[in-house]
Amino acid sequence: MTALAAALLNPRRIALVGASADATRLTARAQVYLRKHGFDGDLFPVNPRAETVLGEKSYATIADIPGPVDLAYLLLGTEHVEGVIADVAAKGIPLAAILADGFAEAGDEGRARQERLLATARAAGVRILGPNSMGLINLNARTACSVNAALEAESLPAGRLALVSQSGSMLGAIMARGAARGLGFSHLISTGNEADLSASEIAGLLVDDPQTDAILLFLEAIRRADLLAEAARRAHAAGKPIIAFKLGRSAFGAELANSHTGALAGSDAAADAFFRANGIARVTMIEALLEAPALFIGRRPLPTPKRAVSVMTTTGGGGAMAVDALGVAGIETRAPDPVAVEGLKAAGLPHHGRMIDVTLAGTRADKVQSALAALAADPHTDLALSVIGSSAQFRPHDAVAGILGAAKAGLAKPIAAFLVPQADLSLRMLGEAGIPAFRTPESCADVIRAFLDWQAPRALPAAAAVAHALPARPDEADARHLFGALGLATPFAVMATPDAVPDGLAYPVALKILSPDLAHKTEVGGVVLNIADAAALKRAAAEMLARVRAKAPGATITGFLAQPMAKGLAEAILGFRRDPESGPVVLVGAGGVMAELHRDTALRCAPVGLDEAHAMIAEVKGLKPLAGWRGLPKGDLDALARAIVAVSRLAAVAEVAEAEINPLIVHADGQGVTVADAWVVRG
Repeated sequence: MTALAAALLNPRRIALVGASADATRLTARAQVYLRKHGFDGDLFPVNPRAETVLGEKSYATIADIPGPVDLAYLLLGTEHVEGVIADVAAKGIPLAAILADGFAEAGDEGRARQERLLATARAAGVRILGPNSMGLINLNARTACSVNAALEAESLPAGRLALVSQSGSMLGAIMARGAARGLGFSHLISTGNEADLSASEIAGLLVDDPQTDAILLFLEAIRRADLLAEAARRAHAAGKPIIAFKLGRSAFGAELANSHTGALAGSDAAADAFFRANGIARVTMIEALLEAPALFIGRRPLPTPKRAVSVMTTTGGGGAMAVDALGVAGIETRAPDPVAVEGLKAAGLPHHGRMIDVTLAGTRADKVQSALAALAADPHTDLALSVIGSSAQFRPHDAVAGILGAAKAGLAKPIAAFLVPQADLSLRMLGEAGIPAFRTPESCADVIRAFLDWQAPRALPAAAAVAHALPARPDEADARHLFGALGLATPFAVMATPDAVPDGLAYPVALKILSPDLAHKTEVGGVVLNIADAAALKRAAAEMLARVRAKAPGATITGFLAQPMAKGLAEAILGFRRDPESGPVVLVGAGGVMAELHRDTALRCAPVGLDEAHAMIAEVKGLKPLAGWRGLPKGDLDALARAIVAVSRLAAVAEVAEAEINPLIVHADGQGVTVADAWVVRG
C-alpha cells in the first residue's frame, strides 16, 4: 500500500488542526465522532488556545506533534488554510483534508486562492483532499474522520462497499440509507472541490483495497477521466464493479456548443458513452445506487444479454408494476420456455402468460424455490425476479425463505426481489444475504437495465496520427480539407468573390457562404441550391453576399463554396466533440436541418473501430431504412461506417474541439457517401 493509500484509506495518526474545545461546534465534530465510533488510533488536536481539547492533549502547532502523522484534517476558516499547508509539509504529512469552502466554487478570488494552495502543496509533496471536503470514513477500522451529521447515529454497519462522493452531504445520506437496510460500507470519502485528489484517482486506490468489493461513485462531474478509465479497467480485471450515479442528465445541466453536434452530444450523453466504454455501470436513481451492488458483485458483464427477464409474483398488481417499469426500460418480461414450463408443472404452479402468478402458494418456501429454479433454467432470459406482496411486511421470514433457499442452491442466473409494501425486515434479510432487493418498481428496472447495459471495458483502437495543418479560424473549405485528409474528400470549388466563377464546375451546383463565424449558414441566407449555370452562380453569389452582410454584419466573409448537387437515399449527421469531462466522442444520427429536433443519434468514445461504427448505425432509427427495411433499397452502410471511423480519428488531432458533417449523403449500396456540409472548431 502506498503512503497516500494508507493515509487516505486507513490513517492511524490524525492531526485535527483547528479542533474546537466546544463540543457543540462543527469543528469539534470530527474528534467527537472518531472517539464515539471507536477509533483506537492516535488523535492530535491542534489548538493554540487550549491545553486539552475534549479531554485529549492539545498542541499549539503541527510541528509540536510528536512522531509522524498520516493525515491532517484542517478544520480552519478559509482565510487560515493557506498558511497552514506549509506547516503540514514541514511535518512530512502526506495528506491534508480541507473542510473549508470559499475556494474555486466561490468565484475568481476563491479560484485564485485554491490555485495558490495547490501550488504550495504540490511543491511540498502534500496531497489535498478537498477543499470543501467532509472528510473520510473507514468503518471497518472505526475511523469516522468527518463532520457529517449522519455520524450522530449510535452505530454504523461496516461492510465491503466503498463510496466516493463529490457531495459531502450525500455521503451521510447514502450511508444512512444503507444502514437502514443493513448495508455496510468499508469507506466513504468526500472529495469536495477536487483541487487535487479526484474521485477518479481515489477509485483507483480502492481497486487495490482488500476490504472493498464494489466502488460506488456519486458524481456531479467527471474529473480526470483518464484516471477513472484506468481505474475501471483495473477494477474489471480485479472483479470489482464500479457503479456510478451522475447528476446533469437534463439539458439544463449541459453546456452546449454552437453546432448541432454540441447540442446532441451534451456532456451527459458523453458521460454515458464514457461509462459504457470503460465498463462502469450507471444508475439513474439514488436508491438504485444502493440496490445495485448485490446484483453486480461476483458477476461479470453478460457477453450477449437477451434483455429479458422472468417474473413470478404473489401480487398481480405489484407484478404488473414491475413488468411495466421493466418494459419502459427496454427489458421484456418473457413467458417461460418449455424447459421452465416443465419445472413449474413439476412444482404444481401455474404458468400462463408472461408473468407467473403464485399468489396462493407465495409464502411456501419450497414452492417459491422450485419456481425460481425452473425460471432460472430458461435459456432465453437473463434474470429471475420475484415480486412479493403483503407477506413481505407481515410474514418476512416466510416471504423471503424461498428466495434465500434458491440463492443458496446456486442457480444458473441471478435472482432478485421487488417488495411491494414497506418491508424493512425483508429488505434487510435479503440485503444481508447479498440478494438484490428493490423498494420500488422504478429502481428495480433501473438496476436491471444497468446490469444488462454493463459491458467489459472496450479494447482501445489505435488513433493514427492525422497530418494536416488547420488555420486559426477555419471556414467550411478548411473543414473539408481536414475531412479530406481523413479520407472523406468530396469535390468543391472556392470563389473569392462573386465574379470569380471557376471553370469546369459540374452543374447544377450548391452555393454556400464561407465564414469561420457562421456554423448555420441557412439561417442567414447563406445557402442556395440547384444553380443551373455560371451566370446564375455569379448572380446568386452577389445576392448572397448582400443578404449575409445584412443579417450577420459582424461575420467575417472569406468567400464562397460551390459543389455539385448530390442526391442519395438518406442524410446522416456525423460529428466529433472533445467533451470537457469525458474526452473525445463521435456521433452519428439522422441528419439534415431536423437533426437537433429529432435527436436520433448514437454516441461513442472516440476513436472507434468498424464493428463499433456498425453498431452505432444500427441504433439510429432514422437510418434503419438503409438496411433494406421492408424492401427499400439498401444504402452504403459500409461507407457510412468507414466515415464514422474516419471522423473518430480526430481524437488524435488535439487542436480540434468539435467537427461536423451535416448532412452526409448516403448513396445506394456500393456508391459511397458525399460530404454536403462541413464545419470544424479549434480548441
